[in-house]
Amino acid sequence: MFFHPCTSYHIILFSVSSPKDFPQLKNDTFLRAARGEETEHVPVWCMRQAGRYLPEFREFRAGKDFFDTCRSPEACCELTLQPLRRFPFDAAIIFSDILVVPQAMGMDVQMVAGKGPTFPEPLKEPEDLQRLQVKVDVEKELGYVFKAITLTRHKIEGKVPLIGFTGAPWTLMSYMIEGGGSNTHSKAKRWLYRHPEASHMLLKMLTDVVVEYLLGQVAAGAQALQVFESHAGILGPVQFKDFSLPYLRDIARRVKDKLKEKGQDVPMIVFAKDAHYGLEDLSQSYYEVVGLDWTIDPRSARERTGGRVSLQGNMDPCALYSPKECISDIVRKMLEGFGTRGYIANLGHGLYPDMDPENVGTFVEAVHQHSIQMNKQV
Repeated sequence: MFFHPCTSYHIILFSVSSPKDFPQLKNDTFLRAARGEETEHVPVWCMRQAGRYLPEFREFRAGKDFFDTCRSPEACCELTLQPLRRFPFDAAIIFSDILVVPQAMGMDVQMVAGKGPTFPEPLKEPEDLQRLQVKVDVEKELGYVFKAITLTRHKIEGKVPLIGFTGAPWTLMSYMIEGGGSNTHSKAKRWLYRHPEASHMLLKMLTDVVVEYLLGQVAAGAQALQVFESHAGILGPVQFKDFSLPYLRDIARRVKDKLKEKGQDVPMIVFAKDAHYGLEDLSQSYYEVVGLDWTIDPRSARERTGGRVSLQGNMDPCALYSPKECISDIVRKMLEGFGTRGYIANLGHGLYPDMDPENVGTFVEAVHQHSIQMNKQV
């Protein structure tokens, strides 16, 4: 039996739903590493750390619609906290989904069993852009995410920082046109070649919403932000520089400018999966941290980014299928490649549903133990 601290839903909402008087942060290792500062150990968290690999997650989610869960601040709070009860992660990431942004713009998105996210009416031609809301009231459409962040900030009791996130414009665009997942993304890429002006129009619309969405997350209590360009690898270097990079930069610059006006400084992470060709550009795109997938050599990544940013990643998720003693060795070699300064340990992608939670614990423990030992030897 697992204790659910968000069970008294209505009482909690009224008593701690204000983004004020948050508990004092007790472990800021993740935030210091994001800014390139010295840390006692390398911080570690996992993408999709709140997920189906946990039996308590599956039990809690059983019989519930996925997006109904996303729209429940209490449910998102519970799912965000579950992995922290098991593992000494150095950060939590709010439970939500990147596709809440297309929903806020007026598109129907459903999570279909055995198929994944599905858009019953995807965008097919440029004139379909008229179906989208140009001016999105982010507070009205996505306020449930903000409430989840605020509630979780209170319930996390300052244990670790809370990360907010969004999908990047190109990744969201590809879902909106493909109608779901795709191996080739040929429908979305067809737009880039045949309808470049309409593509930029859509990417600009998405960027505007994403900027307001991220600012709303910070106002609600997010202490760091991650932008997921999950489909970066579908693009080549030329298209990446045309249709992804400018919008990634624009998001970070605009968010930081707005936060600076309020005297706020929130670290931002960009994770452009499989975009090896863009590493130098990404390290000069206003983000403090560049996330890496497992196909990039740590030493090469350090050299190519020139110490301009902290790095995050990049263990192959499938390494968690290894025996525990092998996981520890893999972690040690990864740490030796990255070094312990300006580094956040993570996987090169999210946790898979069939992974053993005990191996996740081994991963976290190995990061802490090996990095502490390495710091002592410096």
